[in-house]
Amino acid sequence: MQISEWIMLATIVLYMGMMLAIGVAVSKKNKTAGDFFLGGRKLGPLVTAMSAEASDMSGWLLMGLPAVAMMGGLAEASWTAIGLAIGTYLNWLFVAKRLRVYSHRIDAFTIPDFFSRRFGDKARVLTIISALFIVIFFIPYTASGFAACGKLFSSLFGIDYMLAMVVSAAVIVIYCTLGGFLAASTTDFVQSIVMTIALFVVVGFTEGLVHGFDAVFANVQGLDGYLDLFKGFNVATGETGSYGALPVASTLAWGLGYFGMPHILLRFMAIEDENKLKTSRRVASVWVIISMGVAVLIGVVGYSLMKNGILPTYADASAAETIIVDIAKFLSTYGFVPAITGGIILAGILASTMSTADSQLLAAASSVSQNLIVEAFRVKVSTKTNMIIARVSVIVISIVAIFLAADPSSSVFRIVSFAWAGFGAAFGPVILCALFWKRANKYGAISGMIAGGVTVFIWKFVVRKLCAGTILDIYELLPAFIVGLIVIVVVSLLTPAPSLEITNTYEEVKENCKGF
Repeated sequence: MQISEWIMLATIVLYMGMMLAIGVAVSKKNKTAGDFFLGGRKLGPLVTAMSAEASDMSGWLLMGLPAVAMMGGLAEASWTAIGLAIGTYLNWLFVAKRLRVYSHRIDAFTIPDFFSRRFGDKARVLTIISALFIVIFFIPYTASGFAACGKLFSSLFGIDYMLAMVVSAAVIVIYCTLGGFLAASTTDFVQSIVMTIALFVVVGFTEGLVHGFDAVFANVQGLDGYLDLFKGFNVATGETGSYGALPVASTLAWGLGYFGMPHILLRFMAIEDENKLKTSRRVASVWVIISMGVAVLIGVVGYSLMKNGILPTYADASAAETIIVDIAKFLSTYGFVPAITGGIILAGILASTMSTADSQLLAAASSVSQNLIVEAFRVKVSTKTNMIIARVSVIVISIVAIFLAADPSSSVFRIVSFAWAGFGAAFGPVILCALFWKRANKYGAISGMIAGGVTVFIWKFVVRKLCAGTILDIYELLPAFIVGLIVIVVVSLLTPAPSLEITNTYEEVKENCKGF
């Protein structure tokens, strides 16, 4: 390797060492499974906000979104970003405090546990189904994060992909196993800062390379539809698209996914003081808008860099997901300080990937150890044994994810979009009905969860393939979310109403959340 590559590698290793140090530092604070999986509900408002959004964005923010903007113009990338920004704000506005108050009132510290306790499901059917959905969608999602780390080191430094991926996964596993949720949240907070720095360094450096934003937009103005929010332009094929009302609605539907994301909802449950969620909401909303706006701008600038030969010619959006990696490599050739800067950019990509993988890993582990083994199968264990099971679950799930990550060719954007739809449709309608509809019962919740989750698979792999190019060829989250919501309402109304104890608890929580 060249000197510049060694400098970048050293910067990244230093960053990973810092993440491990955080895990060690907070490891002694985990006394119970509740501490391990929810941090003892002691998160501050800033950590709550930034860790929630960092765990949300993943490598998609620094890899997937810029690539989509670069190769397809503003239409898909912008409407996706707008939908996510709206979803972020509405989730914090309507769900955050009520979920925090409700989960605390019924003593639930995982999402499956919340569902069962909220609906009085003593048989724990909701716990089992929701835990299985978490495992089904989160393990491949986590695997994609491990794979992104492996591809990063492999493409940059010529390190064997499997070795690089395993080492990266090991770092995540170690600080998660030691520090649990508190370590994941603290590292996610730090990682959100690194991601922000990386975004602004990249956009500033690339803007200078193409001699200003006037030159950037002059390069793409000749591409019919590239800057049009209702058209779009395929750089690879040279074709102009059409983005009508249905595709816009379909893309905006990304925002619906927020209502069902376990790793984000857990942050709402973990804040120490629910009255500080308003501060968290403001911080989170502003950060999301700025970070996604900058990511889309990087994609537009990337086209000029590709046109001028600074970046390679990408075949499609999947290939273009290395755009920021290639920019960092180019930057490192300018000397010692630029190489360190390039290392910070790469650390930002690593941060975006790790911040999501650690949260997903813990959510999946809690589903296996706490929701399935301890609660659903009613295995009685001591507090110490419960902690051991929790940590072993993290390790076992990580090993499975590593095996799934053996193929480095998968697209970050496609995997994220599918898992996002799965959680949004399976959990989103149930969360909203649990918090805002007193008449919702366990039968409706169980039926709606299954209907939403199954519809994602059917729409993705059957309907969209059979109806490609028609009005039914839309993002699977929108129809699946609607199906799940309708099923919850219909089944709840056709089956017995919830018990007086459940409705009284609902009214108590509702009263406590007035004025927020």
